[in-house]
Amino acid sequence: KQNHRIVPAGEWLLDNFYLIEEQVYTANKHLPKGYSKGLPQLAKGNSEGLPRVYDIAIEILSHTDGRIDVNTLNGFITSYQKVTFLKLGELWAIPIMLRLALLENLRRLSTQIAINILNKSLADKWADDMTEAAEKDPKNLVLVIADMVRSNPPMDSSFVAELTRRLQGKGPSLALPLSWVEQNLSENGLTSTELVHLENQRQAADQVSISNSIGSLRFLNTTNWREFVEEQSIVEQILKKDPANVYSNMDFFTRDTYRHTVEKVSKHSSLSEQDVAKLVVKSAEKQTEQENHRLKHVGYYLVDKGLNQIEKIIKVKLPFSILCKKIFSSKPVFFYLTSIAIVALLCSWIMLHEAYTYLYKWKFLLLSVISIIAVSQLAQTIINWLATQLANPALLPRMDYSKGIADDIHALVVVPTLLTNIQDTEDLTEALEVRFLANRDKNLHFALLTDFKDAPSESLPEDDNLIQLLSSKIIGLNKKYGSTNNELFFLFHRPRKLNVKEKIWMGYERKRGKLSNLNTLLKGNERDNFSVIIADESIFSKIKYVITLDTDTKLPRDTAWKMVGTMAHPLNHPFYSESKQRVTEGYAILQPRVSNSL
Repeated sequence: KQNHRIVPAGEWLLDNFYLIEEQVYTANKHLPKGYSKGLPQLAKGNSEGLPRVYDIAIEILSHTDGRIDVNTLNGFITSYQKVTFLKLGELWAIPIMLRLALLENLRRLSTQIAINILNKSLADKWADDMTEAAEKDPKNLVLVIADMVRSNPPMDSSFVAELTRRLQGKGPSLALPLSWVEQNLSENGLTSTELVHLENQRQAADQVSISNSIGSLRFLNTTNWREFVEEQSIVEQILKKDPANVYSNMDFFTRDTYRHTVEKVSKHSSLSEQDVAKLVVKSAEKQTEQENHRLKHVGYYLVDKGLNQIEKIIKVKLPFSILCKKIFSSKPVFFYLTSIAIVALLCSWIMLHEAYTYLYKWKFLLLSVISIIAVSQLAQTIINWLATQLANPALLPRMDYSKGIADDIHALVVVPTLLTNIQDTEDLTEALEVRFLANRDKNLHFALLTDFKDAPSESLPEDDNLIQLLSSKIIGLNKKYGSTNNELFFLFHRPRKLNVKEKIWMGYERKRGKLSNLNTLLKGNERDNFSVIIADESIFSKIKYVITLDTDTKLPRDTAWKMVGTMAHPLNHPFYSESKQRVTEGYAILQPRVSNSL
């Protein structure tokens, strides 16, 4: 506002102040109180009591003058881990610690710039006073210089450089204060020329440091920290040795769940994270001869039944809260019903113990039954609330098919529906095309599974027009997207059959019947259930999964590969027990909730 010069480093701060404010907000948001207590801390040295990873961040910045990039960071952490492995929590803490260290560096530089501004303002004040005195009343110039000397101004490079710039070459009368400055500096073995040169160097260095720090803050926002953590994590490198060769092909969230399980187990045991990971891999390697393929996968010992086995081997000491959750999860139905009964009986007893003295036995029993029934609703509400606190939802593990569904797996998205009129038929094909565009994959196919509406006779006059229209639409979609053999879009249409009981012609068992007939067809049997089939039938034997959608159900972008990836994970494969005659592990059917994120 006063039209004073701003040093280049100050201009950088002003131009990027919004970014710094954003980073301060982010640091406050993602660094909760007590966060650093869970990280290993240094026992001695200048950073005693501070998290080890914070000291690492400071060291990186001090050696690079605030400039960091992926190669520098990876090289530094890799070298550090040749001596000591970092824990998983420390690797995830590196971005926030770098952010704190950069903000601290900016704080230090900003403070120095602010001090320099004060020194320069002071130099400007004395220069203005002396210039005014020299022009208007030269006799008082000596008094102004004396006042400056008595104020003991800082002989800092910023003060001297600004005063010299303002007074030098302004006449012999203003050479006196400069001579005093030179004499004062000579007592310390310095000259004004040296300090001016030093001030120019410092301004340049501050500008470089500020620009490096601000550039590094931008780097923090644009870096893929998932890739960094996985590249540097020793636990990740060990788990990649999965005997089933599944781990590396899973999606990030599943791998991250595995790693965090290793971290939790290590936290409550005497083993390090890498030792726990090695034990898990070794346990999986021992099962290579087992028929149950899930036992060969490291995930069985981290997120499945094998976790209890690992915890027993290393003698994990779980906190009471986690122990309670595991106990309740072992027999959920028993504990759920028992808890409701206990709470209901307890609440009833509180109300009935006074009535026992005043009522006849049969009346008391009747009142007891009524009160227990009434109180059971309250008990169920209380236990439902407790259940949400004790039972956490577990995400199913998933393969990573984001770059394409595996070639040995084909999936079919099918929409069972009725053909009613021409407009509905056109809407069905358009909706099928939209689902295809949101989930394009060479191993993913889309189909309409249709029946005619119920009728008093086997056929109606408009039937042929509807099926011809639908057939031409499906063939047209295949041609539109370069499919010459109808391998992208399919049509399966069934004829009506007489329902003797209802005395009407209809699709056999409607939706359930359509899906049953389709599964039979895909397995190579009973083609006669369909009157019209438009498809590349050589693909039928390759189709492993069927995604069934209602007519009004959308298939959001990239949802199909996630569904297929979930079903394809070894821990989710259905295991059929011959003795129990049912699926006892894994899933034959999944019914996920699919919605667009807000």
